[in-house]
Amino acid sequence: MRSELETSPTSKHAGSISLFVRYVNNYFRFLFDTVHPLRDLAFPPLLGDNLSPHPHTSDCLVLLSGLSSYSRRTAVRIAKKVNLILPAALLSVFAVPSVTHGQAKPAQPAKKQPTGPSAPQSTHYPILLLAFGNNPDWSLRIGLKGPERLDRPNYPPIPLEPATVVHEAAADSWTYQAKDSATGAAVSVHLTREVCTDVVSDPTAAPGPSTGKYTFRVSVDHAQLGSMKGCARIAAELFPKINNQLDSEEDTDKKKHPPPTITKFKPPSAIAYLNPAGSVVLSRGGVKKIVAPAGSEPCLSHDGKRLLYTRSDSKTAPDRTIVLYDADSGKSLDLVHGLVRQAFWSPDDSRIAFLKGQNQAWQVWSFPAAMPEAAAVFSPQTVSSLHGWLDTHTVFASDMQSAYWLGEDKPQQTVSLLEIYGSTFQALSSDTIRVHPLNGDLLLVSADYATAPAGSPKDAMGLAAGFFLFELHSKRRTVLCPADQWGRSAEWSRDGLQVFYTRVLSATTAATFRIFWDGTSVLRYLSGTSLTVGQ
Repeated sequence: MRSELETSPTSKHAGSISLFVRYVNNYFRFLFDTVHPLRDLAFPPLLGDNLSPHPHTSDCLVLLSGLSSYSRRTAVRIAKKVNLILPAALLSVFAVPSVTHGQAKPAQPAKKQPTGPSAPQSTHYPILLLAFGNNPDWSLRIGLKGPERLDRPNYPPIPLEPATVVHEAAADSWTYQAKDSATGAAVSVHLTREVCTDVVSDPTAAPGPSTGKYTFRVSVDHAQLGSMKGCARIAAELFPKINNQLDSEEDTDKKKHPPPTITKFKPPSAIAYLNPAGSVVLSRGGVKKIVAPAGSEPCLSHDGKRLLYTRSDSKTAPDRTIVLYDADSGKSLDLVHGLVRQAFWSPDDSRIAFLKGQNQAWQVWSFPAAMPEAAAVFSPQTVSSLHGWLDTHTVFASDMQSAYWLGEDKPQQTVSLLEIYGSTFQALSSDTIRVHPLNGDLLLVSADYATAPAGSPKDAMGLAAGFFLFELHSKRRTVLCPADQWGRSAEWSRDGLQVFYTRVLSATTAATFRIFWDGTSVLRYLSGTSLTVGQ
């Protein structure tokens, strides 16, 4: 191991000076010695060579014995070489800075620092926080890199992409910038270190009013959702995977998939669907039964015991029959006949709404579940599709231009389909629009793309299909169907956390897949199509 001195600049200079001193001693001995100039002529050895004929004597001077036998020309040549070497040695000595071994290194003159950007400010900022507020309820997680996720009751979580953080030291506050991963909307979070008591309840705490004081005051601005205000607290328990190290950008491909965000979901216990042969199948508690050899548009009651479906009565005429199958009795009953289709149960299963064609137009009709003979017009509005009930007095329907909220006890509401579909999708009469079972503001829409995304599969007509979520209030639209799939007929589960849809696998094969409402955990559910959920 080298000592401190061996690695210091002073020791290196000292070694160089020692070498030059040896040279100078030899040259000055040659110049001023009074011995015979030729007999005792000497010169220093070359570095790395041992020219001494006596290996045990000093190599400082090499005596040239028998010099008298040299010719005069040889002596002159040696003298000339000495005259050339001596000035070079003296010049080298005076060129080396005077450094004495053991002395302190002289102070170096101050060097002018190169110009460049100013030193960066501190990038420390609060992390592992939960921000939350009320009216409406919301919560936001701030992780290692900044805002990570925004949650609202009965809406899917919004993943966020953290960007910059600016510290305002004078106000002891921070501004986090982020982006909505699904829509690209800008998100700004302003956090101030001050006591906050503005919230009514903490979304992660036990039910009941909040009486605590929180460390931070926070405001969130989402370009589509608007402004939200509340408090924030340290919530390290929500970030169990923290290992005090940021992920390396170079290891992006090696990162493990994050754990599923949806864990408390309830698989359906009663469903109906069409099997690959086109038969109507009812499955309750895992027990499957074919209730009809053919049919379409299945709709299962909320208790999972009664199934509506449409039967075609003619291969040449449009006449159809809406049929009711009762699981308890195992019997089927024809309800209404003619130009009828798309029957739906009301939320309490007490009424049935359906479309009926008259005068070359479709209208919504309804009747009590036990009195099909009492069927009557529900709304005079002409529509092309019925999408279900919103409550016991309101149905949801559409035509090729608008969506309609048709009610018995309130004015009709209308929203343009262009506002819902945007420029990404195109409206067709075969589209389905399903309202979230717990949130009337959230729609699940199945439609064809206006322009097929790159790499998306197409059907026999060259069309690509998918489904998306749309929030009526904020106008936020997010595509939920995986980009590499052809998907339609999307339906909510009763808990509103799962979506079941028909995926075309080939020209002759289709199956039902399931996906969570946040776009995660896609899996094949069963071999069949047009699935409807009862329980």
